Amino acid sequence: MRKGSMSGWGEFVVETLVRVAGFSAIGFVLLIFLFLLREGVPAFFEVVPGNLFGTRWYPTFDLFGTLPLVLGSLLITITAIVIALPLGVATAVFVREVAPNWAREILKPMIEVLAGIPSVVLGFFGMTLVAPFVRQVFGAPTGLTAFTGALILAYMALPTLISVAEDALDAVPRSYRDAALAMGATQWQTIWRVVVPAARSGIVTAVLLGMGRAIGETMAVMMVTGNAARMPLTLDSLFRPIRTMTATIAAEMGEVAQGSTHYHALFGIGIILFVLTFVINLTAASALFQKRRRGGLR
Repeated sequence: MRKGSMSGWGEFVVETLVRVAGFSAIGFVLLIFLFLLREGVPAFFEVVPGNLFGTRWYPTFDLFGTLPLVLGSLLITITAIVIALPLGVATAVFVREVAPNWAREILKPMIEVLAGIPSVVLGFFGMTLVAPFVRQVFGAPTGLTAFTGALILAYMALPTLISVAEDALDAVPRSYRDAALAMGATQWQTIWRVVVPAARSGIVTAVLLGMGRAIGETMAVMMVTGNAARMPLTLDSLFRPIRTMTATIAAEMGEVAQGSTHYHALFGIGIILFVLTFVINLTAASALFQKRRRGGLR
């Protein structure tokens, strides 16, 4: 009886700690968002909308146009996903469907280790190797361009994209493969016409999570994109310098006067970035939930 009572108390303590940890994580996110609102909302009152959502970011001259920053972030993020998607899906297919078991046991940990490389190291790599390559091959005026940033972000998004896509492929029932092979399909026909379409929802989730990873990156982007707050609307914008929201906050927050309009405008950018990232991650979570609800995942 005493032993059962101690077991019950231990279970109660563990459950309580788990609840506290879960609610704490939610609470921390809410506190961060409330802090952003407290510091960033004044910008929406101190700066007229035409200025705040304008096309010129020159705080020295009281120009706080966030549109070049938002478009710059979206440009390199979308380009990075376009580059990373075929590479990530092909790698996930190889790891799950083609590679032997011994190779899979080696490749999966190696792919996960790639996510741990510090972004500043990738930034140095981009500045010393990727930027000169882009300048010479594409004839850009400078190697510090949006395309250089997109290449680095594509590399950084690959581990997340590969891992989630590989899990989605692994969740496809074995009976799908057996049925396709029994009907005379080859291995590659089975992969591309049966397995990959069946894992489409999981692959979409992988893309959205990769976008969330890419759009919030700071150091590597700040080091390789040139940091020019210009509107990326011309055909050659991909091979010209741009500036992102994260790079702007990191570059200017340390020198801005606390409580100034510039200070609040930077936190306003943080609110925009927070909302974009939240929407992307919420969409990914919703897609995964709908997939599980339909019984597509084991």
